Amino acid sequence: MEDKIIRNKIESLLFLWGDPLDINSISEAVNLSKKDTRRMLDDLIKEYEYRNTSLEIRCINDNYQIQTKKEYYDFLQEIFTKQKNTKLTNTTMEVLAIIAYKQPITRIEVDDIRGVKSSSSIDTLMKKNLIKEVGKLDKIGKPILYGTTDEFLYYFNINSIDELPKLNEIEKLIKEKENEDK
Repeated sequence: MEDKIIRNKIESLLFLWGDPLDINSISEAVNLSKKDTRRMLDDLIKEYEYRNTSLEIRCINDNYQIQTKKEYYDFLQEIFTKQKNTKLTNTTMEVLAIIAYKQPITRIEVDDIRGVKSSSSIDTLMKKNLIKEVGKLDKIGKPILYGTTDEFLYYFNINSIDELPKLNEIEKLIKEKENEDK
């Protein structure tokens, strides 16, 4: 039972540390000799291999680290790249709100509401897959109509556009906030 507790402590240490941790530091942390610590680490490595999970414990030059197996790198790279690029500026959020509430809507209509050009924000929102082309307006030049995507729903944790707060609710909240600030 004692060995299991020590292995669990080593595993917790490696998990929380994140970066490779040298055998001396691990031995010192669990108050064991390097030989006994190495034996525990070898047991942990075998246990990870036996469980056949997405994680493994790697040892390079007496430095140990819990890491994802190589076959999952591409998947994680794709996920983290998407998440890293999710921050939106106030301007882009404003354009997104207009599109969400007025969809389907053209870029020119968005520009008219804002009073400034919105091309850059619309490009950003398209790249982030938060909006998409939903058709073309039957007018001269056939301007593109924009609407929100399922990714938009995921981003804001809602199930449908109907769950967006009503405009009169937002106006009421703004007035309440202004009254609080006075």
